[in-house]
Amino acid sequence: MNIQPFAALRPQPTLAAQVAAPPYDVLNSTEAKNYAKGNPYSFLQVTKSEIDLPSNIDVHSQEVYNKANENLQKLIANNTLIQEEKPCYYIYQLTMQGRSQTGLVCVSSIQDYHNGTIKKHEYTRPEKEQDRIQHMLTINAQTGNVFLACNDVPSLNNLINTIKQNAPLYNFETTAKVGHKVWIVNTDNDIATITAIVTTQVPCTYIADGHHRAASAAKVSASKPYSKAAQYFLTTIFPASELAILDYNRVVKDLNGLSVKDFLNKIEPNFTVTPSATPVKPTQVNQFGMYIAGHWYTLTALPNTATTNPVGLLDVSLLQHYIIDKVLGITDVRTDNRIDFVGGIRGMQALIDKVNNGEAAVAFSLYPVSIQQLFTIADSGAVMPPKSTWFEPKLADGLLTHLL
Repeated sequence: MNIQPFAALRPQPTLAAQVAAPPYDVLNSTEAKNYAKGNPYSFLQVTKSEIDLPSNIDVHSQEVYNKANENLQKLIANNTLIQEEKPCYYIYQLTMQGRSQTGLVCVSSIQDYHNGTIKKHEYTRPEKEQDRIQHMLTINAQTGNVFLACNDVPSLNNLINTIKQNAPLYNFETTAKVGHKVWIVNTDNDIATITAIVTTQVPCTYIADGHHRAASAAKVSASKPYSKAAQYFLTTIFPASELAILDYNRVVKDLNGLSVKDFLNKIEPNFTVTPSATPVKPTQVNQFGMYIAGHWYTLTALPNTATTNPVGLLDVSLLQHYIIDKVLGITDVRTDNRIDFVGGIRGMQALIDKVNNGEAAVAFSLYPVSIQQLFTIADSGAVMPPKSTWFEPKLADGLLTHLL
């Protein structure tokens, strides 16, 4: 792996909590405007700059990107954001509900992205790429941190744990009860040691979250061939043992013209269907929860559903093939508006509410994909089904920005 330290643009320590913002793609414009209301330091002014423009503005217009640059320059001019004096690494710890995960913030090589050393498992959409490309080119910076994972390297883990004994640069909790701690790694010896360990002992990394940000950075680098900074992109690398993938559940608006009874009859050839008096959060692979017409059921895949294909083995693939496609008639979940996706962070109640209020006719809860399944699929060169993984907590925007 080819990584480098970088001279981050970052907030003054006393303003870090006010600057830090959710990733640009987890809030819509209205939510972003409400989140940033009354906070002149919010980095959403840069990542969701339409919040400072008329509500009918096209969020992909050049006016929005220009506003992002104007707002970024304002945060620099008033000393809210400062640039590091020398290239550094950073250690970033996220804590949610008593569980912590710690990663190394660095810039990773675009060449590694192209040659497959940084492995992918999702397709990207051109319109989402173009949005981030234009954003990066206009503000001349990369604000979106790409979430990478790797197999554990004990020597790196040990060094990170040693660095964490020092006082953090940032230490705050958001209103969502997520703790953020950042340590700066600025001694020549620690920087050289981290570079050597990752270069020699981390053969590859895997994009866990941020495929569009990575793809966009790669295309920006091609338009800036003489910029050394643009040949790298902002990443945080987490050891696999630090990570937990949450479930990514499904709701479907209708039963494809079937009655509830007929629908249940059609899924029984491939699943054992057992009524449940309580919400069903699956506890093992090949088990699903289903909420329909006010009732919960446990679905257990029968042996005839088995496959040796690493993608086909995923619970999300079994559900898609045997129920969502064959029974409900939804063949392309990327484009069919009859299906929607609910991150596991929202809990079982979110599924119940969507069915009870008429937004959906049926909801399915899934067992989470494991990090090793993600690695296996990426290693095989295959692509995971859309909306297979939900990582939480999210890396904040604004704490560490990579200038191009």
